[in-house]
Amino acid sequence: MDKYQRILRQYWGHDDFRGIQRDIIESIDQGRDTLGLMPTGGGKSVTFQVPALLHDGVCIVVTPLIALMKDQVAHLRQKGILASAIYSGMTYQEILTTLENCVLGHVKILYVSPERLSSEIFQTKLRHMEVSFITVDEAHCISQWGYDFRPSYLEIKQIRDIKPDAAVLALTATATPEVTADIQRQLAFREENVFRMSFERKNLAYVVRKTTDKYGELIHILQALPGCAIVYVRSRKRAKDLAQYITDQGISATFYHAGLDPEVKDERQQLWQDDRARVMVATNAFGMGIDKPDVRLVIHIDLPDSIEAYFQEAGRGGRDGKKSYAVLLYNESDHRKLTKRISDTYPEKDYLREVYDHLSYFFEVGVGSGAGCLFEFDIDKFCRLFKHFPIQVDSALTLLDRCGYIEYDVTPDTSSRVLFLLNREELYRLEQVSADEEKVITALLRNYGGLFVDYCHISERRIAKQSDMTQEQLYEILKGLSRRHIIDFIPRRQMPTVTYAQRREDGENLIIPPSVYEDRKTQYIARIEAMIAYATDDNRCRSRQLLHYFGEESDHDCGQCDVCVSHRKDHLSEQSTRPAREQLLSLLSDGRRHHLQEILNLHLPTDQMKSAMTTLLSEEVIMAEGGFVVLRKP
Repeated sequence: MDKYQRILRQYWGHDDFRGIQRDIIESIDQGRDTLGLMPTGGGKSVTFQVPALLHDGVCIVVTPLIALMKDQVAHLRQKGILASAIYSGMTYQEILTTLENCVLGHVKILYVSPERLSSEIFQTKLRHMEVSFITVDEAHCISQWGYDFRPSYLEIKQIRDIKPDAAVLALTATATPEVTADIQRQLAFREENVFRMSFERKNLAYVVRKTTDKYGELIHILQALPGCAIVYVRSRKRAKDLAQYITDQGISATFYHAGLDPEVKDERQQLWQDDRARVMVATNAFGMGIDKPDVRLVIHIDLPDSIEAYFQEAGRGGRDGKKSYAVLLYNESDHRKLTKRISDTYPEKDYLREVYDHLSYFFEVGVGSGAGCLFEFDIDKFCRLFKHFPIQVDSALTLLDRCGYIEYDVTPDTSSRVLFLLNREELYRLEQVSADEEKVITALLRNYGGLFVDYCHISERRIAKQSDMTQEQLYEILKGLSRRHIIDFIPRRQMPTVTYAQRREDGENLIIPPSVYEDRKTQYIARIEAMIAYATDDNRCRSRQLLHYFGEESDHDCGQCDVCVSHRKDHLSEQSTRPAREQLLSLLSDGRRHHLQEILNLHLPTDQMKSAMTTLLSEEVIMAEGGFVVLRKP
């Protein structure tokens, strides 16, 4: 075993790498800027985690997926790997503690959300860190041509300026050729260096099923095909309602979306992981970092608004290499719904200015003030007060975020965090601690390590259960311990937040550049048109359509998608009716009229003869007149 395999076996228990993992690891290990294109399930995380353990210093991983970074930090710590994370919603003290641990060499892998990169404290501490290399996950977010462009990703350039000797590893599962080139340009690659894994999934059959009854078709598919399934929907309400509908049909199901409490998310994910719930009905909040290998079905009730999103979600099926299905349910109303998303996602510029002004009235922020202020945002109350619709408001705030006027966090960190302010000896000598407080302290120490050096996310439900009290009682005890400076307790936050990134302007003075609005709207329309084209093109192999979109040409059809199966049936039908066609043409070659019954009495199956007649009539080779059939004259 070489050094890479030893690390892989020691921490992950595998003997060798898959696909292009080793190529990427060797490239970044040599200090070369590297871009890895790996489809969902290709094992991206190993490509930076293994080399991070081989080098001195900290590997900085930039990712927008807060839930994923929390999971990965937890998994790495379980393996004995020093890992931490910094993201929106953390307090100044939390961030400072984490960064100082990095400077002191107590962190090997640091996950950072992109919006934290430009903060003064991060950049100050970064200058004192030893950085092994920089990993940019979901790297398509840095490209304005990418389907999920995030302006905060452009701040990565500042890290390169501060740490010019640190190589960059960029990773993505969805990049067109245009985006691939732009990623390398935006990250200032010293040389072009791309490793591509084929996006072809030979065990995954792509199917588009046209139906006016999506729920009925969904149940039919679930009953016809066994195994674990994910059903993707667009809205949280639909996720809940559809899960109940599936359950009512005698199929075990649960649902998942970003608005659920962390403990509930964990419980439902575990139900599904353990096969106690066969079907997970979810919004696109579910799936990142999910490594369940035996998903046999991924069904989309609603059309995603891009091929990239669809490919990533569908790719969660069949990671064990066994036959699986990605089914897209489609009807004519989907075209109208997707088209409406354009105006919902890109409302008029004057509407953006109006929402910005109303936001300032809502928070009572005057012109010229508010910079750096964070507010919890009750979108329902806001919409009632100013007579807006939530979908358009959400889109307007997202665009204002991209313009740099605000930071809009739809899913802020929702789990509580605790840090012990006393050391262990001071804690043991503590007097005047009630029995309930002692139970809580004991439960915290039993369940979470590192509470004396870093903030830890805690499950209030678990601690309350182990302490034999309600969550309300636990909350009061944690607040009491915090008031006595025994712990620093940060309660969970469930409401979206708005932070003024700069001082408030008058709405009419807002500058909404083409790079944020017109250019992005044009690209959005193109992606929607590509999605509709995929759903309605019944002539080209589905797999080849998807591969072509990502710049990969295939010289063969997949043979298993609905288009390929349909073509094969047509071909078999033509072969099976050929003898009947030849006999019929032979009989009619005398130029005379022959009665229909005479033709049906030929020594061939009646269905084959009828099929041959239907084809010849449609081709206008023969014609029927009053119960007789005759060969049409040239």
